[in-house]
Amino acid sequence: MHPVHVLLAEQAGDLPPLRVAESVRARAEEWGLRAQLPRFAGDRGDRTMSVQPCGPEVAAKVMQALLELPGVEAVHQGPEPLFRVVDPARTASSLHLEDAQFGKGDTSIVAGPCSVESLEMLLPFAQELRDSGATAFRAGAYKPRTSPYHFDGLGQQGLEILAEIHRATGLAIVTELLRPEDAEAVASVAQLVQIGSRNMSNTALLREAAATGRPVLLKRGMAATISEFLQAAEALADAGASHILLCERGLRHFDGETRNLLDLGSVPLLKARTHLPVVVDPSHGLGRADLIPPMMAAAAAAGADGLLVEVHPTPAQSVSDAAQALSLEEFQRAVRPLAPILEAVGRRLVTAARGFSTPLGSPDDTSTHPRR
Repeated sequence: MHPVHVLLAEQAGDLPPLRVAESVRARAEEWGLRAQLPRFAGDRGDRTMSVQPCGPEVAAKVMQALLELPGVEAVHQGPEPLFRVVDPARTASSLHLEDAQFGKGDTSIVAGPCSVESLEMLLPFAQELRDSGATAFRAGAYKPRTSPYHFDGLGQQGLEILAEIHRATGLAIVTELLRPEDAEAVASVAQLVQIGSRNMSNTALLREAAATGRPVLLKRGMAATISEFLQAAEALADAGASHILLCERGLRHFDGETRNLLDLGSVPLLKARTHLPVVVDPSHGLGRADLIPPMMAAAAAAGADGLLVEVHPTPAQSVSDAAQALSLEEFQRAVRPLAPILEAVGRRLVTAARGFSTPLGSPDDTSTHPRR
């Protein structure tokens, strides 16, 4: 059994917030249930309060009674106070960007290098990715780096390059927002604004991303629980984000064989708990190019609504994250088995390429080949 969570409205007419909370507690007590008042500092305080756990039949009646109270905005029964990203009555949501479609049985591929490097290199490469099955292009103009001495992106110049790639290819652009002051510039170029793992819990940045009006791709924090991940998505939704993609990108772990531990179990778990589309980033999840193709296939089988894959014209020369970048040929081999895998689990692969097909490849086609 889970508690019933109550969301108090920010404005309840002439009713002070404490009076609204007291009416919720009194109504809960009529059902023999305890409810703890939220903490207040003057007229400001927590907007949620919880009613003690109860069975689903009682909870349904209690929630209906609480919703009738002035000043109550929403109610929800579950382990966390999630009112916008968890809705048992709502069907799975989806997102359509240019040729890319995520959710409701559709899976799209977002591909591109870790960083924006040059227009001369990336423009023809983006077209090749489109012809190979990608429906969106990813690259960072602003890069969060572990070391202060590493390349951290081209900034505004990088955004201009991404804008030209979108104009020339029609591919939706996905790029990361790092600072609130860059939100308008990033949103003017990106059809999908990315919040990276390091900033999953940066509520100020989440609000700025939501305020742009663009769909937001939220990456799971490298040490975040599912509950923390969903509450970050709730913060985005509460701030006004109308479309959110959840991205599993791996967790920090103790084994040095891979960069992170890719938690594919989170895909069906998140899809069972929320209506939001769920995508997978096997590149950051593993950090090794040779392991990415089989995990793309595994993510497809797990029901992922999208894949984020790092691909570079010459991976060894990538200015960042070279070890996890696929070559174009490796990417093409990795894409081939995805359509039949998705079909087997009742889904389809969405591609932008004219005449592009994804037949079931031979073992030689779909195997991982070491680089020379």
